Amino acid sequence: MGERPIRVLVAKVGLDGHDRGAKVIATALRDAGMEVIYTGLRQTPEMVVNAALQEDVDAIGISILSGAHMTVFPKVMQLLKDNGMHDVLLTGGGIIPEADMQQLSELGVGKLFHPGTSTQEIAGYISDWVKEHRSF
Repeated sequence: MGERPIRVLVAKVGLDGHDRGAKVIATALRDAGMEVIYTGLRQTPEMVVNAALQEDVDAIGISILSGAHMTVFPKVMQLLKDNGMHDVLLTGGGIIPEADMQQLSELGVGKLFHPGTSTQEIAGYISDWVKEHRSF
């Protein structure tokens, strides 16, 4: 039996209504051979983690442009820990200052990407992380 594809949940959390970037990423990850579950707009951290649990994902990608990243990422990270999901990558992107990226990284959040990052770079990062941290 061959390897199962990497499963990634792509989510928009909170009131941020701009989802074009998330849809572009979701399509690019599919094109890279990953299975993508896109949860749509206005998700809560609880909804994201519940969906991740149900879908048995390898990674969660959150797109955030609203400025709520310092609330959203720590909350999702805590919910992942509470659910014993220590081997699920939490990554994402949006308008996030470098200092905040550093702080989130210290909490265990994976690499975060600025708008305009190549989709190949993002897909490569997720793929490499999953191969290194998860066993199928």
